Amino acid sequence: MLVVKTITIILGLAFLLFGYFIYFHKKYNLINGFNADYKAGRKDEKYAKIVGLIELILGIVLLIIGIILILFV
Repeated sequence: MLVVKTITIILGLAFLLFGYFIYFHKKYNLINGFNADYKAGRKDEKYAKIVGLIELILGIVLLIIGIILILFV
């Protein structure tokens, strides 16, 4: 169970940081292939903001789950 708690916390932090940097600091180069697709016109900034928001929310959820696992299990 210790492995599950550790993996959940680490994944939560990773998603939270990536989502934060993409959504708030506009580091779109963290998204695989975004710069090439942006230059080709296949993707726009709205797509990058959605990806950043999804990663940010997923990171928060995973961190909360990890904390609940640590406290109650």
